[in-house]
Amino acid sequence: MDLFVVKTKRKRADSQSESSGSKKFKSYEKSECNVIDFKKFRLENLSCDYGILYSKREADNLLKECEKILCYNEGKLAKICLFGKWHNIPRKQVAHGDEGLSYKFSGNSIPARPWLPLLENIRDDITRQTGYKFNFVLINRYKDGSDYMGEHKDDEKDLEADHPIASLSLGQARDFIFKHQDSRGKNSTRRDIPPLKLVLQHGGLLMMNYPTNSYWYHSLPCRKKLFNVRINMTFRKMVVK
Repeated sequence: MDLFVVKTKRKRADSQSESSGSKKFKSYEKSECNVIDFKKFRLENLSCDYGILYSKREADNLLKECEKILCYNEGKLAKICLFGKWHNIPRKQVAHGDEGLSYKFSGNSIPARPWLPLLENIRDDITRQTGYKFNFVLINRYKDGSDYMGEHKDDEKDLEADHPIASLSLGQARDFIFKHQDSRGKNSTRRDIPPLKLVLQHGGLLMMNYPTNSYWYHSLPCRKKLFNVRINMTFRKMVVK
């Protein structure tokens, strides 16, 4: 199976630029003419684009602000149910978004807290770069390489199925692994489809486009030799009922 990597530049949604310009968070200023040079990754039923959204200085400032202002879920909201048993999530997690939205996965329902100005500005930066709008963000904080995310697909019914998920990374660079659903485990039927490994960098933006999450699992494996914090924000378009 061949992997096609093509450099391209996404068109910006110009109609969004004026409305969000007055809401810039004081911790950084984004250049209006800076357009991401996306790399396109294509495999069977996988479509992903990756590029650097923020410079190191901008990403450093954002990470610092996130560490100051973000508050993470505790108690039951910090657990998942697997095979009938509740487990602590191996990282910290919180969600923000439009009023009334929540995200259901692994036996739990994560309600959206109100948007913070910082998160709104990041959301609007992504919209300008990609042309897609988002109404929800799930944030995961990994204290070091011992925190991880297991293999899963973001294919819940609460998500608009054909809308991309935009994943912003801040802090420690980490491996991100895609595996096709038919190539996993001892009983796999498609061993000809190799996994895809990306290294998600500080300030990098990964667009997981349709139909990737219908066919491919993704994970952030444990890397115990890494010692720095990573914050990941996955911006999503939730179904409004």
